[in-house]
Amino acid sequence: MSLHHTFYLRVGSEFFKGLMFIGIFASLVNYAVAQEKNSQDLVTAFWKSPSGEQQDKNIEALISASPDALTLYRWLQRGPKFSVDVETGVVERVRINKSGLEMPYVMLIPPSYKPTKSYPVEFILHGGVGRKKWQDGDVFWRGGYDSLKHPDKIVVVPAAWNNAYWWQLEQAENLPEILKAVKREYNVDDNRVSLTGVSDGGTGAYFFAFKQPTPWSAFFPFIGNAAVLRNPQSGGGYRLYFENLRNKPLFIVNGEKDPLYPVSSVAPFMKVLVDAGVEHEFVPIPGGGHNLNWMPSQAAAIQSFKEKNPRVPLPDSIQWVADRTDIYNRNHWLRIDSRAGFDSPAVVAAKRDSNRIVLDTVGVDALTLLISPDQFDFGRPLEVIADGERVFEGELTLDEFVMLDWMAIDLDRSMLFAAELNLKIKPR
Repeated sequence: MSLHHTFYLRVGSEFFKGLMFIGIFASLVNYAVAQEKNSQDLVTAFWKSPSGEQQDKNIEALISASPDALTLYRWLQRGPKFSVDVETGVVERVRINKSGLEMPYVMLIPPSYKPTKSYPVEFILHGGVGRKKWQDGDVFWRGGYDSLKHPDKIVVVPAAWNNAYWWQLEQAENLPEILKAVKREYNVDDNRVSLTGVSDGGTGAYFFAFKQPTPWSAFFPFIGNAAVLRNPQSGGGYRLYFENLRNKPLFIVNGEKDPLYPVSSVAPFMKVLVDAGVEHEFVPIPGGGHNLNWMPSQAAAIQSFKEKNPRVPLPDSIQWVADRTDIYNRNHWLRIDSRAGFDSPAVVAAKRDSNRIVLDTVGVDALTLLISPDQFDFGRPLEVIADGERVFEGELTLDEFVMLDWMAIDLDRSMLFAAELNLKIKPR
């Protein structure tokens, strides 16, 4: 064989090897793409399914399909695929709670909504909750919804009435479930979900700030009064623990001459906020009444406050006071499970420093710490000190069931947990 032919044989051999490599590489890429699509389809099915048998099946499918726990965690972080085929404009919905009560709400979806973009969400709570239940076709917001629409955010307007005040159990369950319903259908920015309330709705905003702050970025109580929550005759009768307000900022507006909640009546509350170190901005309106006539002059400041205060999903420091453990007992990654006594509240101050958590407790019998790989290093041991004593030291393990259980509870891509520590605390 001549050198000339030998040269061409060698070149041909390398050429065909290259073709084979390209073919194998393309097959691997196609396989990876198919796997990614399949994993996102599974996450989407899980994301959209309410609790029950179907959700259990979706959980089993996700665990079976994921090669390891870390991969499953990344799938959940990426989240579902949102559909382009959704309603926009004024979207009316009704949620039915566990007791069969119909809870209507309206979503204002930008006409230009794109499923690939994450949208801020603002819940707006109306006033006048002493009226009868809303009927079909009623408008929850006086003057209609046009003034509430926004091209770059989703606005949610729930309904309250004389048997479902904002600060009662029905609504404490209702608002988080409505938020999850919005998240199942639309692409939501988890860390820009704010709660605004007007008059009775402002009092409702205070309620969620005191009792259920976890999903919210900031609170905007307008012409309301937190003192209403203390009054049993108003449907409240709550004890208010100002430590619970330290993790979330408030933008508060009251009118000087408001016949219901004038500035003078809320001034003592503002002083307590200052003394307790609660981040807030208080805007008294000179000569202002019980109305929103001041809104145009404050709109820019309110929007700036929202932009400057996204939620921190995994704060390093948390304080929480709970006088119940069946509800109103959780703040982000801390949950109080049992109190040492029934006459006094349970108090916890928790601080994370690297892979160490320090707890200072009073009246606590048991609590749960939720551990996220985005906050803690799962490759190193975790140490927990409670009231000066070590109550846990050990390795962290990614748990698929914990991930999926808490994802189902929160439906929150930026606040994912992969381990759960249930700790007993020696009362002191």
